[in-house]
Amino acid sequence: MRNFTIYLTVLLCLFLTKVFSQESFESRAKAIATKIENITKDEKAGLKEEVEAVNVELEKGIITKEQADEKKQKLAESRAKAIEFRVSQAQNELVNLVQEKVDGKIKTSDSDFNFLIFHKSDGKNHDKYMKCQDSIKNFSRTTSQFVFALGLNHLSTNKSVANSDYRYLGSHFYEWGATANTRIFKNNNLLHAKYGLSVMYNNLRPTDDRFFAESRKQTNLETSTVKLEDSRFRNVYLVVPLHLEFDFSGTKKSGDKTIFRTHQSFRMGLGGYFGANLKSKQILKYESLDGNDVKERTKGDFNVNDFIYGASAYIGYKDISLYAKYDISPLFSDNSINQNNVSLGIRWDWN
Repeated sequence: MRNFTIYLTVLLCLFLTKVFSQESFESRAKAIATKIENITKDEKAGLKEEVEAVNVELEKGIITKEQADEKKQKLAESRAKAIEFRVSQAQNELVNLVQEKVDGKIKTSDSDFNFLIFHKSDGKNHDKYMKCQDSIKNFSRTTSQFVFALGLNHLSTNKSVANSDYRYLGSHFYEWGATANTRIFKNNNLLHAKYGLSVMYNNLRPTDDRFFAESRKQTNLETSTVKLEDSRFRNVYLVVPLHLEFDFSGTKKSGDKTIFRTHQSFRMGLGGYFGANLKSKQILKYESLDGNDVKERTKGDFNVNDFIYGASAYIGYKDISLYAKYDISPLFSDNSINQNNVSLGIRWDWN
């Protein structure tokens, strides 16, 4: 009976640690990611139904083709605004969740729960405390981090970025998200599985007063009739990064216990990512003929692939790393020549 009581106590300790330290954060982040994915699906499905209704009116002769095209354009713009508004709200939820994590409002320390359950100093409680600690050491292998990255972004053609159509320093990327880091082997601290959820922003700035334009399912650069002060093409993605991390932080002894450390020495990660395009936007700035400053924002499909997948790697020391990623999927889905996004920058993984 005594052994059974100890066993239940250990399970309770593990359950409380898991629920309050990791699952609350991870499950909430997953719920927000699912919400963002469903927003895009719902709005696109709604747009499809609305467009079909317009086509029915056109077939019946209720409206002309010009009226049908105008209706479809307005419906698409309305749905795009709805997606942007609803996704921005969900992104704010994720930002607040990460901030709660950083502020310590979401518990990650085992000691709080140990103190609450085993606060007495008598022998029986001490024995249960030690067994709970041993169980946590054996089973709780996961830590979590807030990730932020930024750097240069480019578009490679035929796996080359030489003689580029884009500004090397003006084109950039940034990424933020949350990851979990799980030690793979019970008694070895070298290999870790790193996985999470990130939002990626990839920006391209064409040279020589050019901008992106669609024509017959092809997206190409065209020269503007006016001088452009700025031409920027931005794609936003929600992705799931997956890496095998080699962490050389090692272990240290505390009495007769082994403490497995992370992000205390050199680290290297190899892996990739997959996800979906949330939105594509082109921003043009120029001076009109009457001397007014114009900032033109265009949101649309731009023939950009709905889904993204690629390879990525990082190498660094403690919480800072050199970070590189390459989109195996081409940026544009139907272009005759494939062009792939490539990025190089700095990445921070804060515990």
